[in-house]
Amino acid sequence: MGYADNYICNANTVIIGRKGNINKPIFVDVPFWNVDTAFGLEAKKELLLPRYLYYFCLRYDFERLNKAVTIPSLTKTDLLKIDIDIPKIDTQTTIVDRLGKIEQIISLRNNQLRLLENLIKARFVEMFGDESNPYQWPVISVEDVANVSVGVVIKPAQYYTDAEHGIKAFRSLNIGPMTIKDGDWVYFSNEGNDKNAKSQLKENDLLIVRSGAPGTACVVPKQYEGCNAIDIIIARPNTKQINPYYLCTYTNMPHGKRQIEEGTGGAAQQHFNVGKYNKLRLMLPPMSLQKAFVDFIAQVDKSKSRRELNYKTMHRLAS
Repeated sequence: MGYADNYICNANTVIIGRKGNINKPIFVDVPFWNVDTAFGLEAKKELLLPRYLYYFCLRYDFERLNKAVTIPSLTKTDLLKIDIDIPKIDTQTTIVDRLGKIEQIISLRNNQLRLLENLIKARFVEMFGDESNPYQWPVISVEDVANVSVGVVIKPAQYYTDAEHGIKAFRSLNIGPMTIKDGDWVYFSNEGNDKNAKSQLKENDLLIVRSGAPGTACVVPKQYEGCNAIDIIIARPNTKQINPYYLCTYTNMPHGKRQIEEGTGGAAQQHFNVGKYNKLRLMLPPMSLQKAFVDFIAQVDKSKSRRELNYKTMHRLAS
């Protein structure tokens, strides 16, 4: 296995990030210019098929090599020490063919999930209108229907412990549009969690990303109640006035996103703050209509769950 850094890499190279998403290798089948933010791995073709190397990297847990406290990172030295089992080329070919077919099925399932997400967005506009508010709903600010705060910002790492003894703490890495990314967790000690009681989460809280992808939001379900939050916005809706899932969808939709883009700052990295989210303008339809929309989301989520289950099963086969 060869290593490429900051020069033109050959086709059929596996790319692995140095920092952040170190567990998400990419296979590139054309020549490209590599930079110092990623490692490029080229298989020695007499021993190793490039696609076999890629599937090995997909399965390998690079997080185990991480020594950083905050942002996961890899070093060249640790990367080159990884041992790879290398079967005969014909065995590799069989494995690559099988996993390639599974990967195609996974891709199809992902496309189906994206179509379901688009269905929710289309239904939202159908029921409530676009940003121009064609149905003339009352317009309020988020602060009128929710208490907004921020998670732990100052030296959160001082509260870290291991998974066995800790309590999950959300970061922006754990937040997707209307979904929780159940991985890449950090953990607060019980003492650290108690010291930061103000940022302990409750069911139906909204979590909103501040930096990187500002405005990306999800709702906290019951199973994550009592967890903590790091450098993300926490909105606690008054559920008598607004449905959390309606507010979350509104935040993720262009209705909220465009306002958030106008309220971000920072040349290097977009940043969104509590004050700006408090002032976000919000169309407020009747609770009965909000509930009807959330019931529709629940029906779509049932379909998504069936497809995600199939995806997880196939992913285990692929790994």
